[in-house]
Parts: sequence; C-alpha cells; structure tokens
Amino acid sequence: MIEYKLMRISLIIPTLNAGPQIEDLLGRISRQDVRPFEVIVIDSSSSDDTVEAAERSGARTVVIPRRAFNHGKARNTAALKAGGDVLVFMTQDAVPLNNALLASLTAPLLHPDIAAAYGRHVPGPGASPIETFARQFNYPDSPSIKKMDDIVRDGINRVIFSDVCSAVKREAFMEAGMFPEVRANEDMLIALKLILLGYKVAYVPGAEVLHSHDYSLLRQFRRYYNIGSSLKRNPWVLKYAPAEGEGLKFLAGQLRFILKERRLLWLPYVILEAAAKYAGYRTGIIAG
Repeated sequence: MIEYKLMRISLIIPTLNAGPQIEDLLGRISRQDVRPFEVIVIDSSSSDDTVEAAERSGARTVVIPRRAFNHGKARNTAALKAGGDVLVFMTQDAVPLNNALLASLTAPLLHPDIAAAYGRHVPGPGASPIETFARQFNYPDSPSIKKMDDIVRDGINRVIFSDVCSAVKREAFMEAGMFPEVRANEDMLIALKLILLGYKVAYVPGAEVLHSHDYSLLRQFRRYYNIGSSLKRNPWVLKYAPAEGEGLKFLAGQLRFILKERRLLWLPYVILEAAAKYAGYRTGIIAG
C-alpha cells in the first residue's frame, strides 16, 4: 500500500452534447479549494459545441466515435492519458454544491489503505418522491468505509460506488485492471475489485453533487437490463451474493417513504417501476 501525501488530481469527465452544462461545471471546478492539475473531457462525438466549450474552459479533450461508447472503456481511455496519481471521475450533469468538493472527496485517499472514495448525490429541484428516496437510500448522511469484512458479512448488496463523483488512486486503479468495459455497473465492479485486493472504499457525504434523474419505465428496464448483462459478463461477482435481496429492501423502504410523505398517487408507479427493474435485470442476466 502506498501512502499519498501530495496528490496530483486528473479530473475525467465523459460528455455527450453537454451544451452549457460543461462550461458551468468546469467553471465550478476552477473555483474549487483544491483544483485538479488537469481536466480531461472524453467526448462521444457530440453534435453541439461541447468540445469547443470544454477547450475554452481549459480542458484537454479526447473525441471517440459515439458508436464505440462504453461506460468503462471511455473512462479507461481517458485514464490512460492522465498524468495524475489520483483520478477523479465525474459526469457532465454532476453539479458541485460547494468549493470543497474535491478536497473532501480526495481527503480519505491520504490513508494508505483507502484506494477510492465517492461522494453524495443530492436530488435536484423538482425530483420525484421516487428519485428523492433513491438518493436518500443510497447516499445517507453518515460516512462509511467498505472493506473485505463487509463483503464476507453482507455480500455485494451494499457495495455502492458511483463514478458520477469519485476518486481513485491511479496505482490501485491499474492494479484492479481499470474499469470493466461493460454497459453499466462499471463503478460498482471496480469498487468490489479494489476491496477484494485488500483495499478499502470510503463514502464521503460531505462531498456533495446535485445529481438526479427521473427515468421512464422503459429507461429503467433498459438500465437494469444493462446491469444484469454486465453482471453476467462478470460472473465472479455473483458468487458473493444475489442482488435481489437489496432490491426488496429498497422497495419496502420506498413504499414506507411514499406512505409517510402521503404521496399515495405514486404507489402504483412504485410497483410498476420495481417490476420494470426486476424484469430488466433478470432479462439481462439471462440474455447477457
């Protein structure tokens, strides 16, 4: 394990038709208390001026064919071009809520046994109660550190790691084989790989970004199909725990939240969404 005292941060952001979002994000990054020494925008052949806007804001840009986009592969392509000893991954729609984001996110990496950290997603204005609950469930107020003992006790069910806002020591990232080049869940898979290598992964609720989506039922089906497909292509994961147990816990909590908030009209949608997620996941597992 290597101890990091001074960190050179490479910030990596995949983009597609980001529009004014990318300039806003990079402007916020430039005002951070701890700033990256380089920003790499990996763009999937945007049809707008995303690349030009990123370059105007001081970012280095790499353009890849849109048809070749893959969540893991795109990030790996940028990581191989990065010069930092810490890789910070964000997305174009993750909005830092304060100027301490990068300082808070990378602080745990000063510990020699912590290889990665991820921040908290705060639901945006107007987010549905379903999305609000999802953010609260997956990104609570309390910090935590995941390690091998947790995998042995709980399986993979609570190995949450999001490259919407995350930091990884470059050497550990390479040791883990970088992101699996899959359609989805590349972030959870690398977190599990790091833990199995003996490292720890930290959750930092003080590193906050505004980030939420209200997906349609079809989009949820597709998302969970991709998750199931990704897990099938990495069968070593499935031996640690089935994923359905956490899904049932999530659904029960979601129903309680809807009842507590007296948003009863959302109850049918909650059931339909759960069915869409499960059908997508099982189809992905079977079809791959």
